[in-house]
Amino acid sequence: MIDDSQSISFFKEDKAVKNILQAINSNSAINNKFDLQKFAFGEDIQALDSLSFSKPQTNISKAISTVNAYQKNKISPIVLISDGNQTIGQDYEFINSKQPIYTIVVGDTTKYVDVSISQLNVNRYSYIKNKFPVEVILNYEGNEDFKTQFSIATKGKTVFRKNVRFSASKKSVTVVTNLTSTKEGTQYYTATVAKIEGEKNIKNNTKTFSVDVIDEQTKVLLLTSILHPDLGTIKKAIESNKQRKVEIVNISDFKNEINDYQLIILYQPNTKFTKIINEIQQKNSNYLLISGSKTDWNFINQKQLGFSKNAINQTEDYNAVYHDAFLTFLQEDIGFNDFPPLRDKFGEVKITQEYQALLYQNINGVQINSPLLATFDKNNQKSGLLLGEGIWKWRANSFLNTNSFEDFDKFIGNLIQYLASNKKRDRLEINAEPLYPANSTITIAAFYTDKNYQFDARANLEITITNATTNQVTKVPFSLVNNSFQTNIENLPSGDYTYQVSVLGQRIKKSGRFKITAYQIETQFTNANSNKLQKLADKTGGKLFYKNQTEALNKALLANQSFYTIQKSSNKQENLIDWKWILLIVIALLSAEWFIRKYYGKI
Repeated sequence: MIDDSQSISFFKEDKAVKNILQAINSNSAINNKFDLQKFAFGEDIQALDSLSFSKPQTNISKAISTVNAYQKNKISPIVLISDGNQTIGQDYEFINSKQPIYTIVVGDTTKYVDVSISQLNVNRYSYIKNKFPVEVILNYEGNEDFKTQFSIATKGKTVFRKNVRFSASKKSVTVVTNLTSTKEGTQYYTATVAKIEGEKNIKNNTKTFSVDVIDEQTKVLLLTSILHPDLGTIKKAIESNKQRKVEIVNISDFKNEINDYQLIILYQPNTKFTKIINEIQQKNSNYLLISGSKTDWNFINQKQLGFSKNAINQTEDYNAVYHDAFLTFLQEDIGFNDFPPLRDKFGEVKITQEYQALLYQNINGVQINSPLLATFDKNNQKSGLLLGEGIWKWRANSFLNTNSFEDFDKFIGNLIQYLASNKKRDRLEINAEPLYPANSTITIAAFYTDKNYQFDARANLEITITNATTNQVTKVPFSLVNNSFQTNIENLPSGDYTYQVSVLGQRIKKSGRFKITAYQIETQFTNANSNKLQKLADKTGGKLFYKNQTEALNKALLANQSFYTIQKSSNKQENLIDWKWILLIVIALLSAEWFIRKYYGKI
């Protein structure tokens, strides 16, 4: 496994890595004993084609896990060629590997004096004229006492400054401050720690961050008459976006006005919800109804909400089937088909109004033509229906699959964003980040519908990107990817950009802006992390080598008796008669014998 990230070229180890690879490839004894399989990795891992040392991120733990899964039940020692510096993923030092890992350290292992911004934490959203917290962790490598200055600036103006002191016993400082949001929209800030004497790498002294300043918060009311783990899961998922706030209230205790909320979630409603549902119908309020084993479907059917269910008291487990033709909003498949089933009362669902289904039901492996999650838009009222309880299992399962709640929380956020909005739907919607790291691929997605709000795959979309400093214009077409348009832009230099997405042949356009930072995460390191690579090798039963010890590595692999060749025996069965003419002679003789015996009366 070869580290193909930018840090290798930053340490000027491109040639050394290729020489190591060549030394292993050209060793005839190694090739006789092993079937060599070569992989290159950055953020992801793939079979080695060529090395560019341009990957913007490094995920060593993912590379090891992928190869372990691929080589399951095989004897396959791993040779890891890397500087040991990981930028994303789980800490590979503690990973469990069934295969021994032999690590080869490339890069400078000398320790240099360095001060860096190792972590910056900030909420993505803030409210205008409010204060928002910023937490910055500064790290120091060295043994001398010194003082330097940390500052935060926006549009060339310093908004925060503080002196910080480091020493041999104080190698980390946490700076916490509160900044004031003064203008609506996306605001960019630059955090900087001043260079110290003798510092070799100053690229890790600066970090850029952004904050979306909004003028109001989306308030969601979650009404229930029971206690259930789903309630906390829904609240956490929605409030992962600080732009939204959820109030969980028992239906018997609710005394406020529903007009104070942009969305009402009705969790397993029963007759206690009579007043609220009547008020929702009168005021045309947006809502999401979630049913389950405690739902009173007789009550819901009487309310004529546009859907009904002929339910019985018996419950059923319903798995999800992702519907890739869903058009209400842009939602990718996050593994819905593999999520645990939701539970609801068994019965036939009838929907008497137009709807869009994101998920369909699957019962015991059989997909049925009934939605599991559907959205409605009628008479300026948006509503949703989720037929099943147990969505807390989905969030847990998503975390197990991706080591993050982000995919599930984003799915719930997309649903809530659509249902809570009272604005008329735009025919053109753009999905872009406000901030991109240097040398990364800029991915922008667009969603375009016709006048009936049906996805229009016939459209031709184009994005025009303008550098705010040089006024250089770049035009790139969009490609059709499933039910959306997508474009990837590479090799844009750091700076501020504005963009405009146009539908060719139509007077429909949408604009925005983003920033490409000068900060490259792969260049933040001052030396190779040989300590972690040593611990990884020790834990897995391998050994650490340096770049000039390739021959020693080859000898260690050849001398290890546990790496043996597996011999397999196979049984080959053949007919006793291998030639057709012998078979014909035997048949002829037997036939002649039969006729002779028959003729002389012996049979």
